[in-house]
Amino acid sequence: MTRRQLLRMIGMSAGSAAMYQAMTSLGFAAESDFHGVPQLGAAPKGASVLVLGAGIAGMVAALELRKAGYAVQVLEYNARAGGRNWSLRGGDTYTELGGETQRCGFAPGQYINPGPWRLPHHHRGILGYCRQFNIPLENFVQVNYNAYLHTTSAGDGKPQRYRTVRADYHGHVAELLAKATRSNQLDAAVSKEDQEKLLASLQWWGALDRDYRYTRSRDSSDRRGYDKDAGGGLSGDPVPSTPMGLGDVLGKTLWGRLPFGDLYEMQTTLMQPVGGMDRIGLAFARELDGLIRYRARVLDIHQDEHGVRVAFEDTAEPGSRHQASADWCVCTIPLSILGQIPINVGQAMADAIAAVPYAASVKIGLQFKRRFWEQDEAIYGGISYTDQPIDTISYPSHGYHDSGKAVLLGAYAFGAHAMQFTAMSPAQRIEAALEQGSRIHPQYRAEFENGVSVAWHRSPFTLGCFGLWTEAARAKHYRNLCAIDGRIALAGEHASQLPAWQEGAVTSALDAIERLHHRALAQGAAA
Repeated sequence: MTRRQLLRMIGMSAGSAAMYQAMTSLGFAAESDFHGVPQLGAAPKGASVLVLGAGIAGMVAALELRKAGYAVQVLEYNARAGGRNWSLRGGDTYTELGGETQRCGFAPGQYINPGPWRLPHHHRGILGYCRQFNIPLENFVQVNYNAYLHTTSAGDGKPQRYRTVRADYHGHVAELLAKATRSNQLDAAVSKEDQEKLLASLQWWGALDRDYRYTRSRDSSDRRGYDKDAGGGLSGDPVPSTPMGLGDVLGKTLWGRLPFGDLYEMQTTLMQPVGGMDRIGLAFARELDGLIRYRARVLDIHQDEHGVRVAFEDTAEPGSRHQASADWCVCTIPLSILGQIPINVGQAMADAIAAVPYAASVKIGLQFKRRFWEQDEAIYGGISYTDQPIDTISYPSHGYHDSGKAVLLGAYAFGAHAMQFTAMSPAQRIEAALEQGSRIHPQYRAEFENGVSVAWHRSPFTLGCFGLWTEAARAKHYRNLCAIDGRIALAGEHASQLPAWQEGAVTSALDAIERLHHRALAQGAAA
């Protein structure tokens, strides 16, 4: 089976979000190769660099180049730093393409991260800057065994606890393997001694009984949960639960979400900045105070043997035209935007810029009067999954037992479902999220207060969520995209093997500036 066939099968059975995660695990993203910030040494005397974009990649480039002694200036489209590193809080406004403006009505202390929302433990680059800037982190709960897996095709559409589906899947698979082992069907592959060890391990792993059957019992209920939990005194006897049949587990495709927490990027420990992901962007912006010009919309990028000139508009003064120049340029503008800006680079880089579409994604934040998921259903952090277009409900990994209002992620849609949401107005998206979420949490309607949505293809500064490489496009264009063209180097998650992750932006920027610095030194020596 080819990877393309496998991805198609995963997409059909478990949805576009699962297919995206599978793409990540199949080599479209990999472990960060960060080994520390490169020590550039001194910049050539008087050398200057213009950085386009104050997202994570742009600010990493600006920070490290300034340390080396370059004169640095940064142009940023938004009125804030961070790019997709962004948090929406009460009082914030956001205007998407088409003119719809949303005013976030969240209570003080509540927020949603429309872009990146978690930090894997092995993303050492972005975590290193968190440490450098003294940004406090807290655990992000990826897998919660008490959260839900839901499919509309499962009987009456009732959501199932994650632990229940996981236990039943493991139990039935263990029983099948035990049957094959006991009937001597594995003689050619496993020795007799190892077969005995295998049976013992399957019995424990799958909670099988002494006859190697997966049945209703105390052992299986210790994995999937009880109909009545154990307690004290005369009324404390637990009541075991009844497993779903193998056909039900496989037929409902609930199993498709089980491996998410096993994917490398999703494995414990994951973290998040205390108070919102934008704490990272804000920390970079403080370090670069005075170097970033905000509300600067790039109109034209031109290079020659003397340097790079960039024309830009101050969006606070529509129709204005300004110019910035430097010896070198690090461009971190998303390819979806850069492809519409005149830039005189070689054909190889131009083709690479045009070769990468951007993924569709939508996030919807919903504020409720109380933390009913904790109070009513004992869900503390983690994620519930559904085959409905909202795809994901993520519960806050902070503020447990707070008595006030709270915000959860009411949708995180990809692919075709994201495009459906993108075509709606913000109010329609929130209504759809409430309708679909109510099938998992009936409390939605009574507890809902307000919401906000971000459809990334309607984001003026990205026109999409992240660079969506194919294997063929990466093989043909990736090295050309990352190669320095004259005096211009590109950087960002799109120029990395870690698409969609901030670590990709960090490592891409560090790689680009190291190569640009060597070129600047070589040119200075030649002069």
